[in-house]
Amino acid sequence: MKKAAVPSILVVAVLLAVANIAEAQQPKKVPRIGVLSPSSSGFSPLLDAFRQGLRELGYIEGQNIAIEYRFAEANPEALPDLAAELVHLKVDVILTINTPATQAAENATKTIPIVFAWIADPAGLVTSLARPGGNVTGPITLATDLSERRLELLREAVPKIRRVAALLNPANPVVVLIFKETDMAARALGLQLHSVEVRGGDELTNAFEAARKERADALLVIEDLVLSANRTRIVDLAVKSRLPTASQYREFAEAGGLLSYGASLPNSFRRAAYYVDKILNGTKPADLPVEAPTKFEFVINLKTAKQIGLTIPQSVLYRADRVIK
Repeated sequence: MKKAAVPSILVVAVLLAVANIAEAQQPKKVPRIGVLSPSSSGFSPLLDAFRQGLRELGYIEGQNIAIEYRFAEANPEALPDLAAELVHLKVDVILTINTPATQAAENATKTIPIVFAWIADPAGLVTSLARPGGNVTGPITLATDLSERRLELLREAVPKIRRVAALLNPANPVVVLIFKETDMAARALGLQLHSVEVRGGDELTNAFEAARKERADALLVIEDLVLSANRTRIVDLAVKSRLPTASQYREFAEAGGLLSYGASLPNSFRRAAYYVDKILNGTKPADLPVEAPTKFEFVINLKTAKQIGLTIPQSVLYRADRVIK
């Protein structure tokens, strides 16, 4: 009986060795990330930050991870079809840029994890910040006290301001929420805030004329995709009007706005890579808390200040994270 067992053991060993060799020879599945964006224009630096975050976690696009990009090219109606394409491709996770893209992805799938990277308020997308509950999670860019702090910095930079025009897109509900918070903050600071509505770039000239009629001393730009796509034109019109400007993202000051204060968008996209990594390693999005921003940037553009004949107090310059000269 014992002699007969030897060949059986050898056969089993050989079969296991063959199975292990076959398994080793099979190429490992490369995870695929779907990127759903409202446009390809203006997002390259942010997607670079996302890819940098992936590299820091050991993922190299084209080597051990693949990325499928879908851009709506400023046509929101295209987002549902593009989201459906990513679902059909059976990507492992979808990165969404802004609220409409996230809503389109969530409508397209309840099973594929979705990570957002540029959302101010995730209401309606998650059950709670601590326990998202569904297949959607990610870092947000909104903090409740930012509106007041931004106005405080604007007033400290330009002490004489009394009337501020708020440039905003009324079709964006999150922007409307931010305006309401900002209006309350303005009242507390003794400032008068007037909304100037813009739904597209073709309305900017009239918007600046409206700000002039309101005798605005400064312009607060509440950026969303509509206004961020028109940054250059906004800052050009502001310089011609000699209006100090402020907004929430550093990219605005870099484009020529006077100052910016808010969450770091590149940091948000790098954090999105962290979420993707966690999900690819088995964590459910329902168990990944939504992160509020922890890094805020105060940027002043001295070149713009000189163009509009403004001298920024040294006490304000000392507090800036970056001064553009």
